[in-house]
Amino acid sequence: WLSSQGLPGTEGSSYTLMRFGPARAFALGARGFASRPPAVLSIQSHVCYGAAGNSAAVFPMRRLGVEVWPVNTVQFSNHTQYAEGWEGLPTPTEQIGLLAKGIERIGALGRCSAILSGYLGTEEQGGAVLDVVRRVKAANPAALYCCDPASAASADVLCPNVLELGVMTRSEPDTPQAVVRAARALLGAGSARLVLVKHLAHAGLSPDDSFEMLLVGHEEAWHIATPLLPFGRPPVGARD
Repeated sequence: WLSSQGLPGTEGSSYTLMRFGPARAFALGARGFASRPPAVLSIQSHVCYGAAGNSAAVFPMRRLGVEVWPVNTVQFSNHTQYAEGWEGLPTPTEQIGLLAKGIERIGALGRCSAILSGYLGTEEQGGAVLDVVRRVKAANPAALYCCDPASAASADVLCPNVLELGVMTRSEPDTPQAVVRAARALLGAGSARLVLVKHLAHAGLSPDDSFEMLLVGHEEAWHIATPLLPFGRPPVGARD
């Protein structure tokens, strides 16, 4: 179950998130109205074929009962790792801010519980994303900002892979314990609350057999792994 206590816009009410097979149900709040689920503004890439960025992230978040507001930074035919290349264009930089401004104009931006940013199509989009983060936090100071890749000093949750973590901390973590130490050094150097190391690779417990992640806080750390399966073409978008 998931209580709404502490979520913006749910003061004085609570809901229970229950699983019935593939579906979810929200119980009525104290006033007899259904409570709103948390809302996430997801600023990432979009591919027509395959699953990466918002094409991968929006569906599972909605299945978990999250209200997702996708803003696409690019519209590509497929992921950029294809040897044959790809087609498509980045979203115009100004459109990212305009979409957030439109949500703000209808009075909905204050309901945003979190911002998730991922792949950017141009360098200039970075400034536009940070401006959207400032807008959201002005409307709702409790909103969280999760940045993937880990490039924003203002993020509440940073999502480096083990190589990016090493660059950011000037270290070479090669074991889970070293990754935890590096992640806590990153936490101590800024305002982030959590570091999600999204791919441990050679620093994992079983890099040849498992895809591993570490979520590190100031006091605790959580490790998760899933078996590596054989594919003719390695899948992308899993961490999204």
